[in-house]
Amino acid sequence: MPKFIKKNKTSVKMKVGIIQQSCKEAIATNISNLVSKIRKAAIEGAELVVLQELHNSLYFCQVEETRNFDLAETIPGPSTDLFGKLAKDLGIVIVTSLFERRAPGLYHNTAVVIEKDGTIAGKYRKMHIPDDPAYYEKFYFTPGDLGFHPIQTSVGLLGVQVCWDQWYPEGARLMALQGAELLIYPTAIGYESSDTPEEQARQRVAWMTVQRGHAVANGLPVIAVNRTGHEPDPSGQTNGIQFWGSSFVAGPQGELLYQAPIDEEAVAVVDIDLQRSENVRRWWPFLRDRRIEDFGDLSKRFID
Repeated sequence: MPKFIKKNKTSVKMKVGIIQQSCKEAIATNISNLVSKIRKAAIEGAELVVLQELHNSLYFCQVEETRNFDLAETIPGPSTDLFGKLAKDLGIVIVTSLFERRAPGLYHNTAVVIEKDGTIAGKYRKMHIPDDPAYYEKFYFTPGDLGFHPIQTSVGLLGVQVCWDQWYPEGARLMALQGAELLIYPTAIGYESSDTPEEQARQRVAWMTVQRGHAVANGLPVIAVNRTGHEPDPSGQTNGIQFWGSSFVAGPQGELLYQAPIDEEAVAVVDIDLQRSENVRRWWPFLRDRRIEDFGDLSKRFID
């Protein structure tokens, strides 16, 4: 298991930028819009900027189409070069989300963390891969094989996961147990049009609640950045996905520090007090009181 050495910090305060964007068909347009918004967040003081899942393109997983594999790229590759240069120019850390071409026929949904000097600090390959109507990710992505390990950066130790991972408390806990200072989830999730408004609301609230629960259970801030807007189904079999936005930052007691609109783009810079995590863990010492000697059955699929 890799060891992580924390770097000394001059401050326990951090300014985190989040970019909630509606994606277009033209990849160049999406990237241009992202670059402008990243620059805006940096001007407003962001030290760390988090982007949404698969931000370069439309959410192509609505259909199973082999031509969509042409959207994938190597890491390092064009996107890491572009965002690396931007990170270096602005002196910030950027969390990206890319369709990784690892080898012929082998692809991943991969978050890449870019250090402020433009280098790749680390990457995380999405571990939990959904396969639902309009979310046919198993067709495209091989489950991650890098495990749940935080990534060391100049702004702190980042516990990065991706979208469907956010429903699983185990990944968040493993990140926390290795010293992660933030839990970060690039996301692409929205409504299925046939669901009632009441069901749609329940799903969105559940999505926020489970992640705020990770914040509480681990005494850590959580950053979740979703896309917004409607994206049609290229096959015409469904009415497409209405992404529900609602990107948010929660503190270590689950308190909402910021929440973006449901149906609008947003660029926000949020102040996070990392010292608060230390204080909350002193008040609520969940890690101290875990009965680890009795948790062995958690490695089973089901306990019969």
